[in-house]
Amino acid sequence: MDFTSTAEPIARLIEEFNKLPGIGPKSAQRLTYHLLQAPFEKAEALANAIISIKQGLCLCSTCFNITDSTQCIICSNDERDNTKICIVEESADILPLERTKKYNGLYHVLHGVISPSEGIGPEDLKIEELLTRLRSGLINEVILATNPNTEGEATAMYLQRLIAPLNIRVTRLARGLPFGADLEYADDVTLSRALEGRQEL
Repeated sequence: MDFTSTAEPIARLIEEFNKLPGIGPKSAQRLTYHLLQAPFEKAEALANAIISIKQGLCLCSTCFNITDSTQCIICSNDERDNTKICIVEESADILPLERTKKYNGLYHVLHGVISPSEGIGPEDLKIEELLTRLRSGLINEVILATNPNTEGEATAMYLQRLIAPLNIRVTRLARGLPFGADLEYADDVTLSRALEGRQEL
């Protein structure tokens, strides 16, 4: 879409919105003009929120979820079941699992999956940190919740082989999740069933 006839700041914002996942040129244009017509305070609040997630966030020292303190809100919650760890690829995968209200354990964020085609190996993920947590002797179940696609399956199988000698129960989310889909986009009912029907590996 050609924005050469548009004022430069408008064209630039449309272009930046258009770079976001799921935002096409028309949606980018609608968002831009919505902000243009909104009160200054609303636009400023959005700008400050975007800046704050880049400046005020870090990784949880325990599970590597994104947080604004040393430990995330889940790891610091004494009411969580600290004998279970659910392994996810990214922090975004935690939110849909939490929405199901079917899981009350802890998490571990890998920050990716094993993908030789992209040059990502086990050493590039938070796997060694996971094994350190598992060797503590407190964990009795690990739930592998990597995405049901080729890379997610390969990563789950790799982790299962590493965890097996530790005598910890390893389960995988049930096949309520369609192959090739990401957790982030799964509906709550499907995720609830997948958690409840998780299978031993």
